[in-house]
Amino acid sequence: MGAKRRKKRGIKQKITVNNRRLNKTDFEQTILIPMAEDGLDNYRKEYNKMLLDKVTGVNSIVQDKYVTVSVCKKNIEEARNYFARVGADLISHFARLGSKCVELEAEEKLRIFHDFYRTGEETAFHFDLKQTMRKGHDFKDFICPDTFEFEKDYFRIGDRYGRVIFLREYAAYIKDSMVAELCELNRNMMMSVDIIPVPTDEAVREVENRLLGVETNITNWQRKQNQNNNFSAVIPYDLEQQRKESKEFLDDLTTRDQRMMFAVLTMVHTAETKEQLDNDTEALLTTARKHLCQFAVLKYQQMDGLNTALPFGVRKINAMRTLTTESLAVFIPFRVQEIHHENGVYYGQNVISKNMIIANRRYLLNGNSFILGVSGAGKSFTAKEEMTNIILTDPNADVIIIDPEREHSPLVKAMQGEVIHISATSENHINAMDMNSDYGDGANPVILKSEFILSLCEQLIGGASLGAKQKSIIDRCTASVYRHYQQGNYQGVPPTLQDFREELLKQDEPEAKEIALAIELFTDGSLNTFAKHTNVDTHSRLICYDILDLGKQLQPIGMLVVLDSILNRITQNRAKGRNTFIFIDEIYLLFQHEYSANFLFTLWKRVRKYGAYCTGITQNVDDLLQSHTARTMLANSEFIIMLNQASTDRIELAKLLNISDLQMSYITNVGAGQGLLKVGSSLVPFVNKFPRNTELYKLMTTKFGEV
Repeated sequence: MGAKRRKKRGIKQKITVNNRRLNKTDFEQTILIPMAEDGLDNYRKEYNKMLLDKVTGVNSIVQDKYVTVSVCKKNIEEARNYFARVGADLISHFARLGSKCVELEAEEKLRIFHDFYRTGEETAFHFDLKQTMRKGHDFKDFICPDTFEFEKDYFRIGDRYGRVIFLREYAAYIKDSMVAELCELNRNMMMSVDIIPVPTDEAVREVENRLLGVETNITNWQRKQNQNNNFSAVIPYDLEQQRKESKEFLDDLTTRDQRMMFAVLTMVHTAETKEQLDNDTEALLTTARKHLCQFAVLKYQQMDGLNTALPFGVRKINAMRTLTTESLAVFIPFRVQEIHHENGVYYGQNVISKNMIIANRRYLLNGNSFILGVSGAGKSFTAKEEMTNIILTDPNADVIIIDPEREHSPLVKAMQGEVIHISATSENHINAMDMNSDYGDGANPVILKSEFILSLCEQLIGGASLGAKQKSIIDRCTASVYRHYQQGNYQGVPPTLQDFREELLKQDEPEAKEIALAIELFTDGSLNTFAKHTNVDTHSRLICYDILDLGKQLQPIGMLVVLDSILNRITQNRAKGRNTFIFIDEIYLLFQHEYSANFLFTLWKRVRKYGAYCTGITQNVDDLLQSHTARTMLANSEFIIMLNQASTDRIELAKLLNISDLQMSYITNVGAGQGLLKVGSSLVPFVNKFPRNTELYKLMTTKFGEV
């Protein structure tokens, strides 16, 4: 009796899996892209149709998981203090596992019950607790169904039918996939596991008493055999088994750090008709039988069963089973991580749960990203889909692309962006000396620009390290050519590399003449494309730098100038409060040149402060990881999309990102658009199939014959 009394006073937990119908109004407000009447609404309609198809493809069912904790305390203050402590513990423990746990407010709790009781009326939920109290109304009237009728083995809830079943018989061995299979039924349903922990000292005492009882039974049996002169009799199998199991249970409690728990599993499911309800019940019972367990329908206890299955924190069913921590873990439903950020981008569907993956890189420690995969795995398509989503959804964000393969031009033009072709013969020019007042991050912009000009000159001279005299001359000339531009408050026409060379020629030192001669090819010679005033629109929301035709001589300087131009834009956007997303295709090309690699590394570390997010796209992961700079950048990126990987790349990625063998299977010999998504500390398998019969698909695909 003492154990029972303590059990009633103690802490009780309930873990609930809730299959609920998707609230279409919420979905439309949070996921669907609103029309903007900017000439791109046709693409928005296509994208929205794709999103709706993905949702309705799984019968609009979303799975939520709740942990309900209830405790008996003397007063409300004690209870509040206890729940504050438990809530903080749960949140920290889930965070350690890479998951997120959120405390629900009263209104959010009421919504759970409203959506269950009034299926089909989810959009009608507008509850104001203060307003209801002022009117003297009861919240129960707001959430409860119009009618409730309880029969022997089912109940009617409005126009719908429901039934509660419970787990009556447990198998000796149960796979952890059973709970997942039970919850895969595409119906409104809830499955709850009520858990009552027993204090360890009490549990040990109970098991010792049981073991003592078994030993007494064995002794009595042996005494009877001895009285019948049967001294060689073997102890019956059932008594021997009881002794063995009792000893194992005692060992679990005393030496293996196991806890003793009482648990009961209940499940409520609803359907449109009685016939459908019976079919669903049979499907659930069959699933349990497949795992050698037995579900049973509660007779004349449907109301008690319903109150037990819903996450109220009460238990009205006394079908308790004694379990250890290890055996109870089989029923814990947390087998998949879900990513669903507010105002995020759609990246595909979770392979395990089939739910949509909506991620927002702004919520991560840093929003830098890599897209990795073998040729044909879908890297460019994935990047283009993200770019499209950003352009169509976020008017406060700009997208800049470095395109070495000329893959992005059709999409950029369709999205009303600017394609800048850069080559020695191109009519497009970017002034390497372009600069704005925000370039210096609060300091004198010329100081930062001088550092860039030094790197540029080293590159132009041929990678030879500049001496102290040469560096001083370059710094002096940089300050001199910018003086007039600075005095005009960075308005008017900025200087060019030709002005810089003329300034060098004015200096008395012979070293200045040497530098001027060394850079003449790139200022006044045939490779002077970066020494002229910018004549393209670098203020467009979507810019693509096409660097396919950059020759070997121009490539190092071209990479530097493009990256500096991007930094210029990022600093301007920061001053305006705009976000900037940078996509660098075939990023390994930039790591082949020391100066562009170092510039990129600095950019990767600094852009977070500017509200910018870099994305590197490459297939040569093994080659990429040979560079210490690239390896550090990859390890410090919080968002990584891994598509199908080559065997050598898989091994390197597994070491770097601590990926398990099971998770590795999702990036091994998989189709295009399938892989593993690293979001912060979470690793989620995903699949992203885009409908082919759309204009967006034609713009985004790079498959030969489809372009």
